[in-house]
Amino acid sequence: FNSPPGQVVGVIAGGYQALTTAVEGAEDHPEFGENDLRQLGLSAKDVLVGIATSGRTPYVIGALGCARSVGAFAIGLACVPDSDLAPHADLMIAPLVGPEVVTGSTRLKAGTATKLVLNMLTTGAMVRLGKTYGNLMVDLRATNVKLKARTNRIVRLILGTGRDDADALLARCDGELKTALVVGRTGLAPDEARRRLAAAGGRVGEVLTNHRVAVPSLPQHVLGVDGGGTHTVALLGLVENGGVRSLGRGEAGPSNMKAVGAPAAFAAIDRAVSAAFAQAGLSRAPVAAACLGLAGAGRAEDQATVTAWATRTGLAAEVETVADTALPIALLPDGWGVAVVAGTGSCVWARSADGRTIRAGGWGPLLGDEGSAYALALAGLRTVVRAADGRGPRSDLADRLLGRMKLGEASQLVSAVYGGMWDRARLATLAVDVIRAADERGAGAEDIVSNQVTGLAECIQAGVTELGLPRVGVPIALAGGLLVQSPTYRDRLVSSLARMGIQPGHVLMVPEPAEGALRLAADRLARANRV
Repeated sequence: FNSPPGQVVGVIAGGYQALTTAVEGAEDHPEFGENDLRQLGLSAKDVLVGIATSGRTPYVIGALGCARSVGAFAIGLACVPDSDLAPHADLMIAPLVGPEVVTGSTRLKAGTATKLVLNMLTTGAMVRLGKTYGNLMVDLRATNVKLKARTNRIVRLILGTGRDDADALLARCDGELKTALVVGRTGLAPDEARRRLAAAGGRVGEVLTNHRVAVPSLPQHVLGVDGGGTHTVALLGLVENGGVRSLGRGEAGPSNMKAVGAPAAFAAIDRAVSAAFAQAGLSRAPVAAACLGLAGAGRAEDQATVTAWATRTGLAAEVETVADTALPIALLPDGWGVAVVAGTGSCVWARSADGRTIRAGGWGPLLGDEGSAYALALAGLRTVVRAADGRGPRSDLADRLLGRMKLGEASQLVSAVYGGMWDRARLATLAVDVIRAADERGAGAEDIVSNQVTGLAECIQAGVTELGLPRVGVPIALAGGLLVQSPTYRDRLVSSLARMGIQPGHVLMVPEPAEGALRLAADRLARANRV
């Protein structure tokens, strides 16, 4: 943690020689503990942890009394209940480990428990002292090869930049990782970054949280981000002549918070944004407005989390977070209708002309995602295992799927699926084989595709009904790899809607939903400029 000498000090009865040679009787004198602490100049700003696993060591009791006499916070640490330390401590920590395997020894369970407690205390203290950012140790200076590699890796992880750019940033900041992170996020000069870190007690998160982009470095530039369960796309655009001209495009891994977690999602967004700037030939800087359309961010609390992160990290002066399903509708001529997203997952989002919205589906792989690639693949694999059990007929679909997965027999599915070789995103790629089998009138495959298409159509019907949208002529935007890349799947969806009495009017294919995010970002900037 780059702790300075004297920040954490160990004191033992008998002095440091007691670490290697027994100093008999040293622990039996409380005045020895008091004298050792007074030589350190203990004050009310300090915290003492007095360790006596037996709970009755006089040396430790004397030290605790000394600490309290000068106003220091005194913690007693023992492995027995109701110890003699308790009356002399402000706080007592007592992990009860029970009898030792070797009677009378405190080097076994008690020693291990004591080490765990000390690890928690010191790690927590380092976090409170601002030596971490997220789950990363950032209070270090790159002074040797190992630390240079570590600092470069952390800069790349947090800022989403390349190796050479990370090296250049660290060199500009004299190898100071904290300074580099603040400079990279805010665009501040290194000296100003150091000043703000000092004022915040060295806490990187506090500096970034309090930093607000008053005037964007790129006042006419906007960012649009489309993040899903498989990949993330960021577009950098320039607002001009009433429209938006795309300047750069960047891609990264998945950014669905529900699937990969917030830290990984935010890191993917960062990498995609940095790549968009790089393709545009521009140094990364805060833009005027950004819209982030993300899978897994359809609810207000999730959107607030994303917006807070984007604002805190200086992504843009104006930030809006929406569900990824809102992006295709932004590209419809009048900005209302139904957006249908079917890729790895699925969801339907409808918007009325007067601005009312509703979501249907999109409950995730366990509860919903009807008509998604993953749902199709899973249904297909279930027919394979049913056939293997003799609970259903063996079909061409089984041979297709096992062949695609390079498996010789159904029994190998267990290790392939549960062993991590085929995760959700990879399994979703099997959907094309299920659709192809259905197109060829394969037994079982037609029923699977029909059921999944019907489930997706029911979500559309729910949106149309709830908002009172016209059942004839309703504009529909189709997005997601499954709908964009499979004409026959689209046709089946339209046919299923027709059986429900819904006849789409304008049907828009949206191969790049991030363009919708770019348009929403431009709209956000226009509204801000009117205020």
